[in-house]
Amino acid sequence: MNWFVGKRPARYSLGRVTIRSVALFTLVGASAFAGEDEVSRWNRVATDTTAASEIGGNPLAESRILAIVQVAVYDAVNSIDPRFEKYAAKLPAQRGASIDAAIASATCATLVELIPSCRTALDKTMKEALAAIPEGDAKSAGIELGRSAAAAILALRKDDGSTLTLDYKPGAKPGDYRPTPPDFTPAWMTHWGRVKPFVLESAAQFRPEPPPSVDSDLAKRDVEEVRSIGALAHSTRNVEQTEIAKFWYENSPQGWNRVAREASAGRPMDATVRARMFALVNLAMAEGFIVGFEAKYLYNYWRPATAIRAAGDAEWLSQLPTPPIPDYPSNHTVLGAAAAAVLARCFETDFVNFSMTSGAPYPGITRSFWSFSQAAQENGASRILAGIHFRTAVNAGYRQGEEMGTWVFEHALRPLAGPAPTPVSSKN
Repeated sequence: MNWFVGKRPARYSLGRVTIRSVALFTLVGASAFAGEDEVSRWNRVATDTTAASEIGGNPLAESRILAIVQVAVYDAVNSIDPRFEKYAAKLPAQRGASIDAAIASATCATLVELIPSCRTALDKTMKEALAAIPEGDAKSAGIELGRSAAAAILALRKDDGSTLTLDYKPGAKPGDYRPTPPDFTPAWMTHWGRVKPFVLESAAQFRPEPPPSVDSDLAKRDVEEVRSIGALAHSTRNVEQTEIAKFWYENSPQGWNRVAREASAGRPMDATVRARMFALVNLAMAEGFIVGFEAKYLYNYWRPATAIRAAGDAEWLSQLPTPPIPDYPSNHTVLGAAAAAVLARCFETDFVNFSMTSGAPYPGITRSFWSFSQAAQENGASRILAGIHFRTAVNAGYRQGEEMGTWVFEHALRPLAGPAPTPVSSKN
């Protein structure tokens, strides 16, 4: 199946997948890394760096940083082997430069600028990596190219609205978002829907339709479903469903970068194609938070814990903590669907087997998947199982993420005119 000619894989709408059936999708996937290429290795350095830093608990800031890092890596590598459109760095072809030096330099230059507290650790990692590259003009050119690519994307994102502050007052009417139990943390990152998109024409480009009226039958069904299956105590969840909720609770930028590494490990991909894949995945996720938060604070819809308590269950708590942001749409689902849409197109098939082990805050859970869309659906369903999103928010997030991710793939980092680039191998 060839995505470049407009064909689409079988579509698995989350709305047609019950939570019971999602829990049964457990297949044997791909093996762990046999060895790690430089693009993936430095992607791991980037995700480890953000996770260990002061912004590790902020997936929105993390998505922005990782998109900037991977664009810098992509622009640097693509300048050495130019086969795709440039993003920020308008550099002449540098065919003699060291690709490994360029990847290391671009990654470290962006991370040091964006997370200065990590400079010491990054300088050490960079020194060790460069020591393995022979001295000479190629190495020097690669280092300089990486720095130039980093400077270009950093300049482009300097005043993108990510540091804005907005006043926010929670509502009091039925259906209005307000802080959730047990800690009632104030609404968070209210400005993120105003951050400048990386690729999209506007943050509202893929805005979902409004959530259901709180007195509608659909909204009432949503409330009863989460009350039953998402409760901390006396839930109808089974053991595997609880495991699914915990497996996917990790920050999306961490989890879906790991999906990209695991799914592409050991496949015949050159550095340019691999760098493009990571750049597109992270651009789609960064856009996912922007479009999701634009809709969240526009609709300002209450969370299940608030609705369930208002319906009479005054002590109800969700299985896992509810993030301090409105319900609709589920942003976790947006990012998963967007990343899955990009990966399916990069691999030219949705049907790629892979296994993955979860990270913090519930590390060590391993699950296997037979396709990117199946993983994205389980990712979305996990939010219902955790008790923190309604089904309508998850379904809206899946549609928004799939449409937006597809658009990003079709409009960013496109192949240059000439022979078609070699795609990621889809051989399992």
